[in-house]
Amino acid sequence: MHSKKQSGKRAPGVEHKDAWAAQDDDELILTLGQAFSSPSKTLTDAHFVLFSGVTGDNHPIHYDVEYARRTRFQKPLAHGLLVTAMTALGASSVSRQIEGFVFVEQGSRFLKPVVVGDTVTPRFHVEKIWSEGGKRFVRITTALVNQRGETALEGFHIYQVLDHDAERTNGRAESSTQKD
Repeated sequence: MHSKKQSGKRAPGVEHKDAWAAQDDDELILTLGQAFSSPSKTLTDAHFVLFSGVTGDNHPIHYDVEYARRTRFQKPLAHGLLVTAMTALGASSVSRQIEGFVFVEQGSRFLKPVVVGDTVTPRFHVEKIWSEGGKRFVRITTALVNQRGETALEGFHIYQVLDHDAERTNGRAESSTQKD
């Protein structure tokens, strides 16, 4: 994906023993096979209520204890999109390394319910780096693992990787044009 010099430095949060980080102007670049995570979070009623308020999704399965008891889940469930959002790359240990990453696609499979009181840890793995039609892309697999070690969600993100220098140059050109 790039022809930058290997520095031998490890990116913060890297778990994969063969991962290396290239260095360019003090920015670390994600590499194929790199594994990393986000901090764990214990979900509360407040998370469910706030998400419901933002999205308008007020289905009783997310907040009504009596309703939920009559379902196979027995407890209110986290909103699927809330669970998916917890795999946001910007909240991970590599958030400072994703300059120029544009989120273009994602997919998720829900494997276990997530309920109030669950502590979940987002995990990531750089699965594929490729070029297509002159554009660069990165596919990152995602997982959300609960406090019992069960995978509650598995999925993927695809990012187009923009050239930093071209982005900065284009941004300056557009700014100076807009001032005229």
